[in-house]
Amino acid sequence: MAIDPKRPVAPDPYSILPPVPAFSLVSDDMTNGKPLALEQTADGGSISPQLTWSGYPPQTQSFLLTCYDPDAPREGGFWHWLVADIPVTVTSIPSGSAIGRIKALANRFFRPPSSIGVPEAIDLPNSAGLPGFMGAAPPKGDRAHRYFFAIQALEVAHLELPHGRKTAPALVSATAIPYTIARGVLMGTFQR
Repeated sequence: MAIDPKRPVAPDPYSILPPVPAFSLVSDDMTNGKPLALEQTADGGSISPQLTWSGYPPQTQSFLLTCYDPDAPREGGFWHWLVADIPVTVTSIPSGSAIGRIKALANRFFRPPSSIGVPEAIDLPNSAGLPGFMGAAPPKGDRAHRYFFAIQALEVAHLELPHGRKTAPALVSATAIPYTIARGVLMGTFQR
């Protein structure tokens, strides 16, 4: 597939949503605005980064975690990770979520613990149709892609998704918009 190097740069995906207050999202494994470690890429094992958040509103009932690449050369960008219904008591997750072929197949038949190790949380399919984190994998020779990790504070304990665990990534994001009361964002980059 030929990549148009002159295609427009997509805006920050959160700049076009209704504004909400920001809160802190940090990582031991990545630095905002800097390249991702090899481990967070498809070439390095698709290992999810450690994340910690704080400063969210007291009325928060749950969190939605996403990782989105708006620079993917396909309509709608590429969703790398979606985890809904994270309890408000969880404010940190370890690194280590990875998708393997056997795990992805097993996830289709059994309800495993979520990729973040929290049984109440729900993994939703990424743009490849698999639950869990899929590492950065921009086309070779393309410009650097941005990977927006976001933790959204929601005013509901459970996100009512139109198609349950099979809800498409963009629809998950759209469903969360009216319930989002604050957001923490951390952005890493990667280029092959």
